Amino acid sequence: MARPAAPPAPAPEPSFESALARLEAIVAELESGDLALERALAAFEEGVALSRRCTSQLEEAERRIERLVGGAHGTERVPFEPGDEGEPREPGSAEDERSESGLGSEAGD
Repeated sequence: MARPAAPPAPAPEPSFESALARLEAIVAELESGDLALERALAAFEEGVALSRRCTSQLEEAERRIERLVGGAHGTERVPFEPGDEGEPREPGSAEDERSESGLGSEAGD
């Protein structure tokens, strides 16, 4: 008696970079305005799924980094600031207080 064929293995998930590249291509297609309604809806659905996948991958990467950079008392979150030399700020320092209060940030610019 022949055994039933095994279902095909699911396709591997695309890498973050390939998912992001596809998402960018979908955005360009949608922005062009040249798609028929049904094709535009299908592209939008694919884009939403890719966006969620990319967000999930970024969140997982953040969790992995937080585990790797744990401080003496658990995970110590040190915000990245362009121009930092990779040195964590001392808690309570003037730079630390400015970043927590929002002073010196580009948010108000």
